[in-house]
Amino acid sequence: MAEVENYTYVVVGGGIAGVTCAEHLYILHPEERTLVITASALIKAVTNVLPLTKTLDAFDVEERNAEYLENQCPNVTALLSRCCGKARCKRTVCLRIFRQKIQIKKLCICTGAIPKVIAEDSPYVMWIRDTESVCQFQARMKGARRILIVGNGGIATEMVYEVTGIEIVWAIKDKHMTANFIDPGAAEFLRSELSKEKSDVTGPSKRRKYTVDEKERVSAVMGGALGPDWHSGLELRGSNQRSVTLETEVEVKEILEPDKFRQSGKELTRLIDWPVYVELTNGKVYGCDFIVSATGVTPNVEKLLAGNNLSVGEDGGLVINEQETKMYMLRGTHAWLGKGTALVSGEEIYMDFCFELFAHATRFFGYKVIILGLFNGQGLEGKYEILLRYTKGMEYIKCVMVDGRMQGAVLLGETDLEETFENLILNQMDLSPYGEDLLNPDVDIEDYFD
Repeated sequence: MAEVENYTYVVVGGGIAGVTCAEHLYILHPEERTLVITASALIKAVTNVLPLTKTLDAFDVEERNAEYLENQCPNVTALLSRCCGKARCKRTVCLRIFRQKIQIKKLCICTGAIPKVIAEDSPYVMWIRDTESVCQFQARMKGARRILIVGNGGIATEMVYEVTGIEIVWAIKDKHMTANFIDPGAAEFLRSELSKEKSDVTGPSKRRKYTVDEKERVSAVMGGALGPDWHSGLELRGSNQRSVTLETEVEVKEILEPDKFRQSGKELTRLIDWPVYVELTNGKVYGCDFIVSATGVTPNVEKLLAGNNLSVGEDGGLVINEQETKMYMLRGTHAWLGKGTALVSGEEIYMDFCFELFAHATRFFGYKVIILGLFNGQGLEGKYEILLRYTKGMEYIKCVMVDGRMQGAVLLGETDLEETFENLILNQMDLSPYGEDLLNPDVDIEDYFD
């Protein structure tokens, strides 16, 4: 019979959320034993946290050996394994590799998500999710002439910008690019950047590299999700001249290998022999070297559902109660995350200011992108006004206003207005007296509302 080990906390997942959770559990309860179950020998660590506003931080994500976490947090143990998901006892977790049984008080599920792949069995379709998949992508880029990217999220947008020396066909189901992050106006601002070659940036990569012993790998396991600098230091260059063809409001209808394509009698947009052909729902057919599926993710909870009394929501994720929701929503880059452990002692958890406002920071096509509040007028039923400032190649600023009060904003470029606009949204100050002068470039808004 397997020996039972006792831990106060077990964190399932070695990605950003799981590692950050374990770090803050150690800060708040250094005397308690915490076990992190990771499917990869490399974990993701948040470093160089730089506050941008009250609710926004910029940070780097670095890959570290699992021993890094144990050295930083002596009472935390990292175990390369997988959860079996068949917990016979309510407080017992079974591990697949070593067949150990772990007795715990609290279980934190940080298993993240897995990619939705348009054709899992096709050798011509790949996805970008973890370090290994990025390495495979880099290898396939060498000598490639054209790729077809399917998807309109962050990974797809970053990829279109980062890859060079290649023809790109970008197929999206929305009316405009990067629709989950920006509005049509901002998309038009960025569209002129599509076919430009990315400027070469020299310097060391922020991402640390490790060689993982094959014996340490767990077969058919996906590693932690990539951070925002997944492309840093990579050579993503093909063997052709860069160009981007954007196909909007389409999906992939069929993927055809050469023999099947020739038998189909379909017309090709360009008469060249390709390894694979893709027919879109608008009737166009493109040949390419390979296809990148970047159509989103689905919750990675399948293994946890087997044999457990867990409910699944409409999105495929686990259904949780009010207290669990509070813990789930905690910000990963702040020590406030660790307050979720107050659930152990039954303490009440109160949300802080970071939950009063939606905020997100990233970079697209070399521009800093900040989105705040109801940036697309969500829930306002069209009853709002837009203030806009647009300088081609420099900045795009949009404010969503209701009765003279700012409800949301989109900022592209080095505007330095994120903190000011965040305060105006949170304070709900009446800005009616300023009218369109609120975005007058001759007025120093940041200084005026400081």
